[in-house]
Amino acid sequence: MKRAVSISIGSSIRDKSVSVNLLGEEVLIERIGTNGDMKAARQLFRELDGKVDAFGVGGTDLGLFVDDKWYQLHSVASLVKDVRVTPVADGCGLKNTLEATSASVLDAEIDDYLDQVGRRALVMTAVDRYGLLRSFVDAHYECIFGDALFSLGVRLPFHSERSVKTFAAALIPLVSRLPFKWVYPVGEKQLERKPKYGWAFDWATVIAGDCHYITRYMPDQLAGKVVVTNTTTPADMALFRQAGVKYVMTTTPVYDGRSFGTNMMEAGMLAASGYRDKVDYRNYTVYFKLMSDLIAAAGLKPNLQELY
Repeated sequence: MKRAVSISIGSSIRDKSVSVNLLGEEVLIERIGTNGDMKAARQLFRELDGKVDAFGVGGTDLGLFVDDKWYQLHSVASLVKDVRVTPVADGCGLKNTLEATSASVLDAEIDDYLDQVGRRALVMTAVDRYGLLRSFVDAHYECIFGDALFSLGVRLPFHSERSVKTFAAALIPLVSRLPFKWVYPVGEKQLERKPKYGWAFDWATVIAGDCHYITRYMPDQLAGKVVVTNTTTPADMALFRQAGVKYVMTTTPVYDGRSFGTNMMEAGMLAASGYRDKVDYRNYTVYFKLMSDLIAAAGLKPNLQELY
């Protein structure tokens, strides 16, 4: 059996392991959270290097892929500094291939409902999920991109791809050197609820992005909304039901009651395929083509659930 491990700086409460069949191979996919302890995460990467078939980096990104440009996040590079053998993925490959199909899947599955309520998408952060941005822009949704709202706490909604690219070029080189916990909840903070900018959620009919961001900042009521996310647990789904969410689409498949992060599933795909090279997101044309081919071969697609 192949083994893929996602080592996350997120909460260990969300840990889970399950055996899945990918590309005709049995793969044990495991998530191990270190509760915000980056030193512990680095140690796990070092200890398991060469002993597992692929790594996922969870709770953070190694970099951000915006408009065909890769921005390395220097503040988290040390996590995988000691890895020499096992390929390491942070989910960028799936975010820019599988997640980029989100709007088209929604249109295929719930076209009539979207015709009724309108196509207005709140993408929580576009710089780390550019595939979602491209998906909804290409499908002609009205959009709010919440990068400044939810990452920086600045009331500055972006409404165009151009504004996101300008923001990325100006601020990512600076933000990439800040401690990651300053811009993204880590450890137990991922479980905290701090609703804000409710007007953005009220405006949108589709709320898309990282599940931690959505559950952390969403208002108590999201009646009739469509949520596009992943890394959902039963507790997350219960929260969405309580809030009145109509549909939840996870961009990765649901296994044993939950969807795993893009980093975990990308690592699982690499493990199943026997990929042993270093993952190079800078050489994205070749790598994204590989990932698209593996997705097609495995039959992976987003999973839509109607909650009521």
